[in-house]
Amino acid sequence: MIGTMASQRPDPGDDPGEPDAGRRPVNRIAVNVMLDGGLAALSAPLARWLADPGGGLLHPLWFIAGGAITLVISSVPFRVQQQYWRFSGVDDLLGIAGASVASAVLFSLGLYVTGFSIPTPAFPFIHALVLLVLLGGVRVVYRLSCRHSTRRYPSVQVVLIGSDQSADLFIRAIERASHPAFRVAGIMTGGRRQTGRRIHGVPILGHVRTMDDILDRARGGSGWPDLLIVTDAEFRGEELARVLTSAEQRGLSVQRAPDLTDLTPAARLELRPIAIEELLNRPQIDLDQAGMAALLGGRTVLVTGAGGSIGSELARQIAGYAPGRLLLLDHGEFALWQIDLELSERAPDIRREAILADVRDHDRMEEVCALYRPELVFHAAALKHVPMVEANPCEGVLTNVIGTRVVADAAARNGALALVMVSTDKAVNPSSLMGASKRAAEMYCQALDVAARSGGGEAMRCVTVRFGNVLGSTGSVVPLFRRQLERGGPLTVTHPDMQRYFMTVSEAVGLVLQASVRGTIRDQAGSGTDTLLRNGGIFVLDMGKPVKIVDLARQMIRLAGLRPQVDVPIHFTGLRPGEKLFEELFHGREAPVATDHPGLRMATPRIVDSRAVGLVIDRLAVACHRGDAPAVLALIRGLVPEFAHNPTGDPHDTMAEPTDAERTMHS
Repeated sequence: MIGTMASQRPDPGDDPGEPDAGRRPVNRIAVNVMLDGGLAALSAPLARWLADPGGGLLHPLWFIAGGAITLVISSVPFRVQQQYWRFSGVDDLLGIAGASVASAVLFSLGLYVTGFSIPTPAFPFIHALVLLVLLGGVRVVYRLSCRHSTRRYPSVQVVLIGSDQSADLFIRAIERASHPAFRVAGIMTGGRRQTGRRIHGVPILGHVRTMDDILDRARGGSGWPDLLIVTDAEFRGEELARVLTSAEQRGLSVQRAPDLTDLTPAARLELRPIAIEELLNRPQIDLDQAGMAALLGGRTVLVTGAGGSIGSELARQIAGYAPGRLLLLDHGEFALWQIDLELSERAPDIRREAILADVRDHDRMEEVCALYRPELVFHAAALKHVPMVEANPCEGVLTNVIGTRVVADAAARNGALALVMVSTDKAVNPSSLMGASKRAAEMYCQALDVAARSGGGEAMRCVTVRFGNVLGSTGSVVPLFRRQLERGGPLTVTHPDMQRYFMTVSEAVGLVLQASVRGTIRDQAGSGTDTLLRNGGIFVLDMGKPVKIVDLARQMIRLAGLRPQVDVPIHFTGLRPGEKLFEELFHGREAPVATDHPGLRMATPRIVDSRAVGLVIDRLAVACHRGDAPAVLALIRGLVPEFAHNPTGDPHDTMAEPTDAERTMHS
């Protein structure tokens, strides 16, 4: 196949604009016919001599011509004449073998029909072998000579890191280039017993975990690489991080090859930097695609905060399940326009409505829900920047608490089947007003859900999903570091011990959809998960291990080909108002419980008085509209007793614990 496909590609020196450019393929086929015919003419007397050495090498011209003619005829069904010698491969060799056998048989039949006996019974077999050796051998020699000639051009010496299959594809891709940009000096794989073997003549140097020893042995020698190239798309996580560290210590750059196939043109071998997301050692989790399709397909789905990082990814993934209508709601005009434009290009067949609205506006949300009657609501709208909410407490509580109640109540009054609220790990033992406001929103949704499940019927379900940071989200640390790197540094980290949970946006949203499927299943009583759901349980995404922010900063500097604290400094600026050193996914009274899905856990519910929660939220709304920030803080502290406010950023500076009276509603 390689040879056949390659035969249709022009030589690097071809100029399509030349007058005879269109005739060149025909001319090359004619040259192939003449060369193969000449080799076949030589093979006939040579095979005759090998079969019967006493018969001599000189034969009549008709004998020689017969050998050439029979091969030309036999090679037509195997397309031997169309082969591109420079790219000859296994498929071409198989075609030559078939043509050789057919030619030998046809030649012997021709001798028999014309009354001439074959020299020996072994002659047809010897004739086929001679043809195979001559025709295949000349192609191998030509291909090797082309490979040798390309090595004379200056190129970057590289070592490949990845599986043997991906290394094979990469080497074959660069061999097809007339002037290859890379010269492969060695391969490091994940196989335990591959050391010393060769792929296309390139040695396998050893296991990637012995990279330090391999590079130390190669230092100063001809095998020292200019660049390390990761060829395997599945090579990521902690092993990739170790490679980056070893490479940085030796002044080497690491880049990733594009996804390769057997037919990848060498011209498309554009390397790209390693992305920070690839350092998260998170295995792929199988999602219930059928369940998501059944939940979302054909339904009217509303996404609030659709212009944000989570909301826009929710819209993208939901659009893939063919909803009947997708309602995109946001109060930011530009962000809403962006996601609406993107979906018009990616999913033009999906009915969409771009709705400018503020989730805090009761009348507007009631109007939207009454007009479109969404069946599913994904509530991602929130103010999530901790210092910003600290500086604007009334606005933060209005959006995160009052806005959540407005959306949930409007959806329930207009027949929604379920509301899925996106929460945050900052709601656990919050030290910031943002975290406490999200915990208050969780409590309201829990209270609604407990009432819906205990009452039975078709009341709206409320599913709450809690998770940590997502890489690359608006206002998060990764875009900040990238912007600081573009300016030459320094990178600013608040504290050397700061840790956070991280997950990619697409993975987080996929698990949110998975939780929505699991949380809206009806009539499934009996499992522990369903018991927790009936009592207001919260889904918590499995975030893996927390990551130190300073380590993340160092990795991003290394990925940019620079050295931490040498090329780019890291400055520690101190905790900001409301920040904690460590985030948590579960409160002390929320023992984690496994679910029937590996990416989801549940927090054991903390039962609250739904009537008391509603009354406090009413008072919060009045205080917020009045602009009374002290009253807002006092009410939030009474509603969320574990709220240890840290308004200055000093981890030891927290406000007093709430009084017994403030805890009354939780008793």
